[in-house]
Amino acid sequence: MKRLRDILTTGKNKTRKNSAPSNAEDQRDIGKKTRADNPISILSDDTLGRAPAALAFGEEILGLDWGEGIVVGVLGAWGSGKTSFINLARGNLENTSIAVIDFNPWMFSGAEQLLQSFFGELAAQLRVRRSLGDVAETIENYGDAFSAFTWLPVIGPWVARGGAATKLFKTIAERRKSGIGTMRAKVEKALASLQKPVIVILDDVDRLSTQEIREVFKLIRLVARFPNVIYIVAFDRTRVEEALTQEGVPGKDYLEKILQLAIDLPAVPAALIRSQVLSAIEESLSDFENPGPFDTSRWPDVFEEVIRPLIRNMRDVRRYAASIRMAVRRLRGQISIVDVLALEAIRTFLPAVYLQILNSVDGLTTASNTGLSRQAEPPYLKESIEHLIEVSGNQAEVIRRMILRLFPAAARHIGGSHFGADWYAHWLRDRRVAHQEVLRLYLESVAGTGFKAFTDAESAFALMHDKKAFDSFLRSLDSDRLETVISSLEIFEDKIPPEKVVPGVTVLLNLMSDVPSTTQSLWIPRPGFIVGRVAYRLLRTLNAADAIESATREILPEVRTLSSKLALITFVGYRENAGHKLISEISASQFEKNWRAEVRAASAEELAKEIDLLQVLGVAKREASSEESTLEIPDVPELTLALLKNAQTEVKSFAFGSRALHHSPRLHWGSLTDLFGSEQELNRRIEQARNISSKEDSELFALVDRYLGGWRPDVDD
Repeated sequence: MKRLRDILTTGKNKTRKNSAPSNAEDQRDIGKKTRADNPISILSDDTLGRAPAALAFGEEILGLDWGEGIVVGVLGAWGSGKTSFINLARGNLENTSIAVIDFNPWMFSGAEQLLQSFFGELAAQLRVRRSLGDVAETIENYGDAFSAFTWLPVIGPWVARGGAATKLFKTIAERRKSGIGTMRAKVEKALASLQKPVIVILDDVDRLSTQEIREVFKLIRLVARFPNVIYIVAFDRTRVEEALTQEGVPGKDYLEKILQLAIDLPAVPAALIRSQVLSAIEESLSDFENPGPFDTSRWPDVFEEVIRPLIRNMRDVRRYAASIRMAVRRLRGQISIVDVLALEAIRTFLPAVYLQILNSVDGLTTASNTGLSRQAEPPYLKESIEHLIEVSGNQAEVIRRMILRLFPAAARHIGGSHFGADWYAHWLRDRRVAHQEVLRLYLESVAGTGFKAFTDAESAFALMHDKKAFDSFLRSLDSDRLETVISSLEIFEDKIPPEKVVPGVTVLLNLMSDVPSTTQSLWIPRPGFIVGRVAYRLLRTLNAADAIESATREILPEVRTLSSKLALITFVGYRENAGHKLISEISASQFEKNWRAEVRAASAEELAKEIDLLQVLGVAKREASSEESTLEIPDVPELTLALLKNAQTEVKSFAFGSRALHHSPRLHWGSLTDLFGSEQELNRRIEQARNISSKEDSELFALVDRYLGGWRPDVDD
């Protein structure tokens, strides 16, 4: 993929299409490690260039007089890199100190437990060095005096020394009697004997509760004057000052009395954050050969208006990088990567908005209906968009831009343009979340039937130039999905090159008799109509009448059934209410005449296989000129039975007040009578067909007998 920063610079209007990644790519990518939302710990990860400052910081505090103890503050807002800064200085600190102790105040609750845990941890670290065992013992005894019970620190559990509980309490009581002051003097003397300092790091203090922050700083104030101990405390100045402010005493003044040295980490420049975000995206996508279609014309606006405003610091950068990598792996290149990158920013940094998107799918993806007034639209569509903006709080403008850039169908609800349903095909073809099927795939990770049909149609379209491969692919699909997949080919109508037209139309017309009806709707047309419609749309892309006529001449000999040939010459010709006049009238008449000759020459066995047998024979007889031979319907019972079956249809209707769809069987009785010339001849043929019928035909002949008995359906039935 082209470097994203370069695209932002050049802004070239190109769209890259990608298919789903292969299994091999998945296996190759599994070993790739994604950096979690953790501070850096090695110099090579220092993308902000803070290592020199961190090393200088370490040298500075080691150069201070730590003989009477010092407290150093590393100050910065959440996510500003305080822990990373300390980690970069840690190497120097460890080389020039007895120990660097990470004391985690999160693990302890209450002042007494905090105090004893602190001294226990300090003693445990010193005890590791055998020469400092006495110093460790003194410090540990001092810590015991603050509690009647022993709470174990993470390192160096000291209850292993044994002793009964009664003996322990007696010892503690005796120590308290001797006075805390005396014990503190012993600790100070023991620490003063050290040749190197002990460094204690207290991080993330600002993430504690207000009461816990106060207890931690009471601890620091208590131990701040211990000789040869350097305390490095990392926190957000504003948060801690607020927590320490009480009874009219500003927290700022309290801090100034405790900190001997403070370094304020500067905010990361906006340009550097921008660069780091782009680098993180590129790195996260680097191992995915096909992360999804990439539209360079939309990317600059989406990045600058939706993604960039939500990322404030390096912690945000790392969180975002991890989330997009996980999303791309999950979605397997099926969705526009521009949309994925934008929605992952929303999901990561505005979770309340993301949850509302789950409830706003219709509002975000329902196009404007030009047949209805704006007042007639369901009000919940606009209400869901308004609520989406409402929950975004101070990021309302970002969400407005997200709607305009990602969900154009919803733009009208916030004063933008209206987009009609004719845009659905474009959005689906580009795999944009503007289409409901694509958005649901992103949200639910489950492809709906519409999206599955689209992806199959996309695969079929890629093969359309190869007649054999195109036919093989379509016939490999489950029969109950074939109709929907063929219908979805219309999405690519404006992308069809001329070389795909002839093989595409030929294959579709030869499939017409094999597409089963899977719909139970009153309003959805039968499969043959849908296949013919797609074939017509393919053929009309040639535009010029001569080109369409030439293609028709090439296609007709390859079409295997008279029914499909009739469909072709009908939609290119001039038949009333059916023809689209795509070729000259003379050529259309000649195609029709040649076709009627084929019908007259067909055997009864060949005719019986036609999917639209009644229409084929009816058109051939009705439209024959006086110069043509009369169409003789072979007097063959098998053909008559096939005609009766083909003449059977059903009327679908809804009963008043019911959602149930009712099916009422009918026969095209008038067409049958016209075809055979009289009802008497029709009756004779029916009786011959009845003699060869099977039990499966019993319902058909029961319907036939109703017509023979004079029954006819009501006009309004």
